[in-house]
Amino acid sequence: MRHTSEMNASESLYYPHRFPSEIISHCVWLYFRFSLSFRDVEEILAMRGVILTYETVREWCLKFGQTYANRLRHKSPQSGDRWHLDEVFLKINGRPHYLWRAADQDGDVLDILAQSRRDKKAAKKFFRKLLKGLRYVPRVIITDKLKSYGAAKAEVMPSVEHIQQKYQNNRAENSHQPTRLREKVMRRFKSAGHAQRFLSAFGLISSHFRVGRNHYSAKGYREVMRARFLVWKDVIEVPSVF
Repeated sequence: MRHTSEMNASESLYYPHRFPSEIISHCVWLYFRFSLSFRDVEEILAMRGVILTYETVREWCLKFGQTYANRLRHKSPQSGDRWHLDEVFLKINGRPHYLWRAADQDGDVLDILAQSRRDKKAAKKFFRKLLKGLRYVPRVIITDKLKSYGAAKAEVMPSVEHIQQKYQNNRAENSHQPTRLREKVMRRFKSAGHAQRFLSAFGLISSHFRVGRNHYSAKGYREVMRARFLVWKDVIEVPSVF
């Protein structure tokens, strides 16, 4: 068999795993795309004749989840110029934390950051993480009336328009719903690091496949999903989706 460049790239990414790249990438996709546990993924694969343990699935998700998410960020078209930002309360090991999240006008998740505070310093850290990862400045940001946003924006993005009107930020607030569902399935996060590791991959992967179906006709929706699966195929470096 003649080895192609695509096969060599796949071997370098998945070496030295004994399972094919198609199975590994499919398990990671199942876990981050749907509200499944590691044991659920194990059972789904067992039904198809693939015998592995849930610990194997966990290790794959830890190793490849963030890699896939980073590649999605680089291969996807530039996000919108209207950023919706919001923070949601999380209770981790009895201590309060805040999950900072940004989404564009199309509902695509831009980035997340779990922090123990929601003051000016925390807002500045989140802004800088966004700018570093996305490498462009938005035209406008839309937030709630938390004063930390305005204070941080004045120093980090002084030229960007800032909107803080009621109901304007529903898109960011709605983007927290998948996270709440996964938090319930996972019986809460074990630590701030656990939340950050999972959500930084989950947010981008899940958002990539959550297309606003109500905005498309049946034919248009299929075309959009076909395009997104092609991007995913390129990200996971396998010749076909398992």
